[in-house]
Amino acid sequence: MPLVRIDVNQGRAPEELTAISRAIHDAILAEYGVPERDYFHILTEHPQGQIVAQDAGLGFERTAGVVMIQIFTQEGRSQVAKSSLFEAIASGLAAVGIRGEDVFVGYVENTAGDWSFGFGRSQYVTGELAVPRK
Repeated sequence: MPLVRIDVNQGRAPEELTAISRAIHDAILAEYGVPERDYFHILTEHPQGQIVAQDAGLGFERTAGVVMIQIFTQEGRSQVAKSSLFEAIASGLAAVGIRGEDVFVGYVENTAGDWSFGFGRSQYVTGELAVPRK
């Protein structure tokens, strides 16, 4: 059950924002096999100049079309699985017009006890939800 935060600069049409979110979710579905309804995205638009995303010294330029993605999910997936997810996200976003240089992903892991889906309960701990497979 990843929780995904997506930050973009203002100026995209609502359909484009939906396509960005959907492309990321489709990559997660394909690579991690989570259920379709494990769809938790927070998409935030920022005024120009509020996102700073340089190249970390890799020698390329990002544009104002940058898409900053933070994925919060449970620990345990291999580096191969994570790398496959990153590739699937970039490919899915390329299909909706986002350049590879403009895709930035930060991946944060935690444990089953770090989630509550409502009612103040830790549903993975109580057994109300099965812990996702790794």
